[in-house]
Amino acid sequence: MERKENTVIETIQILDGATGTMIQKAGIDVPKIPELLNVLAPETLIAIHEAYARAGSQIVYANTFGASPMKLEGTGYTVEDIVKAGVANARQGAPACLVALDIGPLGQLMEPMGSFSFEDAYAQFAAMVKAGNDADLIVIETMSDLLETKAAVLAAKENSELPVYVTMSFEENGRTFTGCTLESMAMTLEGLGVDALGFNCSIGPDGMVGLVKRLARLTSLPIIAKPNAGLPDPATGAYTMDADSFAASMEQLVEAGASRIGGCCGTDPSFIERIARWKGEPLERADVPSQSKVCTPLMALELNTIHPVGERINPTGKKRFQQALLEEDLDYIVSIALAQKEAGAQILDVNVGFPGVDEVDMMRKVVKKLQSVVDVPLLLDSSNPAALAAGARVYNGKPALNSVSGEQAKLDAVLPIAKKYGASMVALTLDERGIPATANGRIAIAERIVERAKQMGIDACELWFDPLTMTLSAQPAQAQETLKAVESFSKRGWKTVLGVSNISFGLPQRPAVTRVFLAQALAAGLTMPILNVNVDAYMDTIACARLIRDEDPNAKAYIARFGGRTMDTVAPDKKTVDLQVAIVKGLDQEAKDAAKRALASLSALDVVEKELIPALDEVGNRYEKGTLFLPQLLAAAQSAQAVFEVVKDHLANTGQASVKKGKIVLATVQGDIHDIGKNIVKTVLENYGYDVIDLGRDVAPETVVEAVARHGVKLVGLSALMTTTLPAMQETIRQLHTLDNPPKIMVGGAVLTPAYARDMQADYYSKDAQDGVRIAREVFDHE
Repeated sequence: MERKENTVIETIQILDGATGTMIQKAGIDVPKIPELLNVLAPETLIAIHEAYARAGSQIVYANTFGASPMKLEGTGYTVEDIVKAGVANARQGAPACLVALDIGPLGQLMEPMGSFSFEDAYAQFAAMVKAGNDADLIVIETMSDLLETKAAVLAAKENSELPVYVTMSFEENGRTFTGCTLESMAMTLEGLGVDALGFNCSIGPDGMVGLVKRLARLTSLPIIAKPNAGLPDPATGAYTMDADSFAASMEQLVEAGASRIGGCCGTDPSFIERIARWKGEPLERADVPSQSKVCTPLMALELNTIHPVGERINPTGKKRFQQALLEEDLDYIVSIALAQKEAGAQILDVNVGFPGVDEVDMMRKVVKKLQSVVDVPLLLDSSNPAALAAGARVYNGKPALNSVSGEQAKLDAVLPIAKKYGASMVALTLDERGIPATANGRIAIAERIVERAKQMGIDACELWFDPLTMTLSAQPAQAQETLKAVESFSKRGWKTVLGVSNISFGLPQRPAVTRVFLAQALAAGLTMPILNVNVDAYMDTIACARLIRDEDPNAKAYIARFGGRTMDTVAPDKKTVDLQVAIVKGLDQEAKDAAKRALASLSALDVVEKELIPALDEVGNRYEKGTLFLPQLLAAAQSAQAVFEVVKDHLANTGQASVKKGKIVLATVQGDIHDIGKNIVKTVLENYGYDVIDLGRDVAPETVVEAVARHGVKLVGLSALMTTTLPAMQETIRQLHTLDNPPKIMVGGAVLTPAYARDMQADYYSKDAQDGVRIAREVFDHE
């Protein structure tokens, strides 16, 4: 890749097409784990790679997509057996091509949505990487969970020296299945140091054009486009595009900025042959200047306006918070985070250092817990580099670290952490001699930090400079020096941070002084004030500053904040959290406490019907509207489950019958080992009070029928992700219809449509978990 002024010039590379499509065309018996063919039928894979090389591919993907230790368990083969054979087959079939170790998703729900931890995922991916070091590069593809993707990238980076390409699968709404935004993907993966990124699978080339255009405005890295051959027909498994129409659409992707092009599901060598005409052609596109940014999967922030940072997740001077840390009361910490977000914090400072607390372990736990409920970015705050590293490692997205300074030991310890995890940093303008008395002294330290960061390949935009707020009561002259430094940094285009409330320490009427200092700092160009966002006066000042700085188009935010306010408006002081609110926000402990209070005046059935169900319905409605995403949906479901446990305990203690709405059997059909979607449906249905009998994945039709007959089940849910397993779904439905009292049947999965569900004689098509609840209600309410 060559850079000229304001442009990037790349050479187009041709990738291969679908492996699964070619295996199916080979007419051989395909095992449940197709990667086993690397040793069971190597000649078939060699021929596939050879065909793609002849068609013009320059990079071929080894047949290792699902060769994780977990999936290979019980097959009699190790990861080394399958991965090394896969790479060798690709090398033999396409000796003139680069061979990619192909790594796909693990098929497990990651924390916090599921129980599969970051460390578990990392271990699975690391085993594949170590076994595949004979490849020329690593391709991580078809990912939808940003945290799982990060685990795979780190496994690749820490266990090999190979280049790393990453593609994620986006849906028509511009997000992945788990809600990850395109901007969050770009920020996180570029920060982790991948060599190319982009898209594969999910949608055809036409639907991918808009995504590539957006990504080209976010990154200067090479962009990968490996779309399906249109959309599949569930009845036949065939895709809608032929090779010629595919190539015509791929031309738009190249024009949009894709320089690594190939095909995914439904494509074969004839498709690659049509696009190989672009091999080696130069592609010129606009360079993307570096800028300061942080993100979570659901929210990406480009720090070009004022962004208030919540300061309350910090034990200093807060006895209740200190107690929460010692007792690992993470729900209390989450409640503080939610209150700050609702008050307007766009970033949350997170400090968990306190005597008697294992800060490294606690930082890891708190980051995971906060990200299960709160979607705003976190600023990980610690003087312990090990705690910063622990938090940055499990952080889902692009984090920020607080802090580094001009001290050589700090630079040596923290800069490598930021570089490895792609984090932004707060840079304190102090060094071994302390805090300079003048603005110029602080500026000189900042310049040294910038130079040292540059030597490590870290752009100045990743540094947020804190010229430090000294207390007026002790050092009255220092306030002006701090403001001068803020102004100087701002004029250079550098981002600034200040803990503004320090200014008033030891003075009466602290909020008045703090507010005026905040206003002056904002006027000087302060980017990120760290403050108590729950104080309306401070947030009012920020709203006004945004308006004055022309960062609030049409005064929209200002009017929203002040338009309906009256002078005597006083917020109620609520000491407890409502049950429905606790469930919607995913606050487990608050939900349990609220349920216990509710049971003092309501029957168990009323708690379920009048509190729990309406709360879940509200979450479901927001999910359907796209204002809430899968992590929050599952967090609410977990809180609802906590409420159900309280209700069940209450019923047991009072000798009453348990609250159950009916039994439902769920299964992923025979031959299909993907069960993420089914597991989500199970979680949500259980929290609506249904008794779910989960038969697991790869379930034979006879097993489903036997379970339905034995339990007297009225509703069955069947899931399939692959077109090749749809006949098994149809056979299961046929056998269920032979029962004397056949159940209602709902089906779901990525390859299904309402029309095909009807053709298979299923009673319902369920597009997602919330739709499954609607169907269950219809079935059981009409019994």
